[in-house]
Amino acid sequence: MTLGFRYDVEILHLLASPSHAYFGRSRDGAADVATTDADSVVVVEGKGIVGDRFFGKAAHMDAAVTLFAVESLEAIAAGLGAAPFDPLLPRRNVVLRGAELTPLIGQDFALESRNGRVDLHGGRHAHPCAWMDRVLAPGAHKAMRGRGGLRCRPLTGGTLHRGPAVLLSPVRLDPASAHIASVLRPGRLP
Repeated sequence: MTLGFRYDVEILHLLASPSHAYFGRSRDGAADVATTDADSVVVVEGKGIVGDRFFGKAAHMDAAVTLFAVESLEAIAAGLGAAPFDPLLPRRNVVLRGAELTPLIGQDFALESRNGRVDLHGGRHAHPCAWMDRVLAPGAHKAMRGRGGLRCRPLTGGTLHRGPAVLLSPVRLDPASAHIASVLRPGRLP
């Protein structure tokens, strides 16, 4: 795979949770489930993150790892006039700073952190659920559309670590646009 563009990013959070917290009616409240904001996570090719609720689930193989640009969450909070949101509340697996994600839909790309590398295939937007209005702020569900993250299939296994990382991309990205809601089609030319 040719990955001609390199972007310095930061992995802020790595989330793994063995079960769902947001199901049923939001008025009933979120489930009390263990969620780990780990220093590192192990990604298994074709299966996802070890210890996560989507690991090895057939229905989620093409979307087993979700990336999220923290800039989106910051812009949503600012747009709603809210205090900064806890970046773990949307329950995305890998929270990044400095990564425009939408152009990676339909692309194979990689994340390198420390001595590890994980190759991923960008599948589709991670659409927000109505729970976002309850756990973040009223209006967050609508505000997250088009910037709720990127659902990915792991093409290789490896370990991701919190901290400085490199995003290797086959297409040109604009890190300054990480916060912008987007409906761009996959495969934007470099």
